Amino acid sequence: MDAIENNMTDAAQVNEGGHVPSLKDLVIVIKGGGEMATGLACRLFNANFRHLVMLETDRPMAVRRCVSFCEAVYDGAITVEGITARRSDAFLDISRIWDAGEVPVVVDPVWAVISDLAPQVVIDAIIAKKNLGTDMGEAPLVIGLGPGFCAGEDVHRVIETNRGHDLGRIIEKGPAQADTGIPGTICGVSGERVLRAPSDGLFEAVCAIGDLVTRDQVMGLVNQVPVTAKIDGMVRGLIRNQTLVPAGCKIGDIDPRGTAAAHDTISEKARAVGGAVLEAILNRYNR
Repeated sequence: MDAIENNMTDAAQVNEGGHVPSLKDLVIVIKGGGEMATGLACRLFNANFRHLVMLETDRPMAVRRCVSFCEAVYDGAITVEGITARRSDAFLDISRIWDAGEVPVVVDPVWAVISDLAPQVVIDAIIAKKNLGTDMGEAPLVIGLGPGFCAGEDVHRVIETNRGHDLGRIIEKGPAQADTGIPGTICGVSGERVLRAPSDGLFEAVCAIGDLVTRDQVMGLVNQVPVTAKIDGMVRGLIRNQTLVPAGCKIGDIDPRGTAAAHDTISEKARAVGGAVLEAILNRYNR
């Protein structure tokens, strides 16, 4: 509790242009707990930023669940590459989880805890392709990932998330590249590797993450309609069984590299984005 109270004082002084807390004492709030949010959280944690707080909905839906801290909402805790995230059901739990060397995941879809924590940094890593309400007044440094944000208007910095030459670029003025709607290419395969719901309904999994599958194999059912693989490969991601989904929703991801695929480690894209966030924080506070 003392760490939280001390941070609120530090944040007020930062906003007034006064004392800046040491890097290790910065409180960083991350909106979202999916693959990108988890990748950047791990990058920051490994850089010794240990006062991280992740905010999620009460029913998050991640595809790459083995590398998504939001799974702690369902299971209580999850460990990704040696870093454990734990569900926090009370404000006082946050300091306890920090003290244990873990990352708290708070069910807070309206981000109410931000005003209580008074963080120095807020990162919108929801990857909703639009701004759901994040603004520069939430912290001295507010960062938005990908399309939907404009640096200098609703956030201080935008991080480019589109694969290609500019992946991980820090944008100080203006927006990220527009959403292309085209999945990243792996071994020459793009849209075919993604599984989408054929209709609204309940998803029933037939396969599991890490399984090797072949083209036309049934991966699951939505309203009893089969969802089949379009390529051979390894199941890199799959939403939780018995999840209600809308038509067209991404429900799975097949990696054409097969046994060479890494379904339980952070992707190169998430690492690049996390590195850009780390750079943006250091540019703001390491002075």
